[in-house]
Amino acid sequence: MEALVKKRIKQVLKGDQSAYGEIVEIYKDKVFQICYRMLGNRHEAEDMAQEAFIRAYVNISSFNINLKFSTWLYRIATNLCIDRIRKKKPDYYLDAEVSGTDGLTMYSQIAADTSLPEDDLESLELQETIQREITKLPEKYRSVIVLKYIEELSLNEISEILNIPLGTVKTRIHRGREALRHQLRNV
Repeated sequence: MEALVKKRIKQVLKGDQSAYGEIVEIYKDKVFQICYRMLGNRHEAEDMAQEAFIRAYVNISSFNINLKFSTWLYRIATNLCIDRIRKKKPDYYLDAEVSGTDGLTMYSQIAADTSLPEDDLESLELQETIQREITKLPEKYRSVIVLKYIEELSLNEISEILNIPLGTVKTRIHRGREALRHQLRNV
């Protein structure tokens, strides 16, 4: 069989297009089968099988005659199917009813924008813990931490409000953060 195929390929390379028709007849079922198993859709499989034969014909001059033609052809078909799968758009719609449910649509599967109540509670508890630990800081650190992170003021504004040099503000923020980190290490 392979010897016959190689003979037909040589004829195609010499310009005999009808010889390629014989090659197609030999491999058409197998190529279709590969495409169908990969795509699961008869029409798409037929299209990809046809495209595989066209690509093989167009690129037959690059085929290494010492190798098996079937392997090369199946690789072309497989690659085309993989490309098709990657490009294929999903065939479901958000307003379509989900099978096995009582009137639910895909919209019900989309996550809500709002946070869950337990997440809100956890966040609130964490804020309260941090606030409690901030009040335990020495006053000189507490004031810069509150102004910087709670009131969101710039370093220059903090310097003016507390009437201390900018370098001192930076130092106190750093030391305040370190003290707070030390206090919160078990939280």
